[in-house]
Amino acid sequence: MLNKLVYSLLFSLFFSGVIFAQENKKTEDINTDLVVVKDSIKTKREPLNVLAPSKAAFYSAILPGLGQAYNKKYWKIPIAYALIGTPLYFYIKNDKDYNLYRDAYKRRLAGFGQGSEGDPFPNVSNDGLIRAQQQLRRNKELALLITIGMYALNIIDANVDAHLLQFNVDEDLSLRPHFKYNQMENNTDLGFTLNFKF
Repeated sequence: MLNKLVYSLLFSLFFSGVIFAQENKKTEDINTDLVVVKDSIKTKREPLNVLAPSKAAFYSAILPGLGQAYNKKYWKIPIAYALIGTPLYFYIKNDKDYNLYRDAYKRRLAGFGQGSEGDPFPNVSNDGLIRAQQQLRRNKELALLITIGMYALNIIDANVDAHLLQFNVDEDLSLRPHFKYNQMENNTDLGFTLNFKF
């Protein structure tokens, strides 16, 4: 039992030393690779701003389109206002029509008959006024839900766009097709090359 413990301890110490030795060797290889990379033309990258997506989302939550302006995507601002403003317009219109039908129905309940003086809907029955109110209420609520959804979409768009602006799309990470002549089979091979440079 003691021999197994001693052997396992020696075994683990030996491999931990090998692991540390390999780690140091990899570090040296990386340093020599960095010297080679420095000889090639390399673009200087700006450091990532990890708070940029949250700032863009916060700005869009305060004022729709402000997050898009923060991301310098000015062409998205009119789209954001159109997507929020259109259902908001229909909400306001349906709310006014709903109030008009409701007031006409209340007027009839107060004793003014259908077609009396001042009745805005002389050809509509009481049941028609009730159905119109129900339909306009549904339309109003649906327009409000769409407005809230478009407002949330505006915030999500600003956040995602700020994330994508920091995405690395330079030559250090590339996927390119290539043709290679295969001398053994005397033909060409088509393939893809994925390059990583660190």
